[in-house]
Amino acid sequence: MRVVVQRCRSASVTVAGEVTGTIEEGLMLLVGFTQRDTERDIRWMADKLAGLRIFEDQDGKMNLSVSDIGGAVLSVSQFTLYGDCRKGRRPNFMAAARPDQAEPLYNQFNELLRAQGLHVETGRFGAMMDVELINWGPVTLIVDSLDG
Repeated sequence: MRVVVQRCRSASVTVAGEVTGTIEEGLMLLVGFTQRDTERDIRWMADKLAGLRIFEDQDGKMNLSVSDIGGAVLSVSQFTLYGDCRKGRRPNFMAAARPDQAEPLYNQFNELLRAQGLHVETGRFGAMMDVELINWGPVTLIVDSLDG
């Protein structure tokens, strides 16, 4: 499992002209799954991201999590995170999980974040989406799961 984490001032996702998710301060997550991902990966990732200290405290140090600041999460599925560009000119997506495997993992991942008390908005799995964000910092991290 791979997640691109962006600390944001605001973010939104639109599908076919309809805003399906919007947040103010918090985390914008681009979430991808590989064929080897299991429930262990999504549990580890949800716990890691809920507690990830990338927001500044009163001393300007990254000591606060999204929960600490009362922030929200915008989670967007993104199979292209497993695009292999090492050969040729077109990415190879063979490592990405197929939709029938990835969608239940994605839904469960979002529920695990909610279970930790986070407000989670989402895009629409498998849809063509327009994502907007104001990256705060900018702060962008790539987090890979234990097995991913």
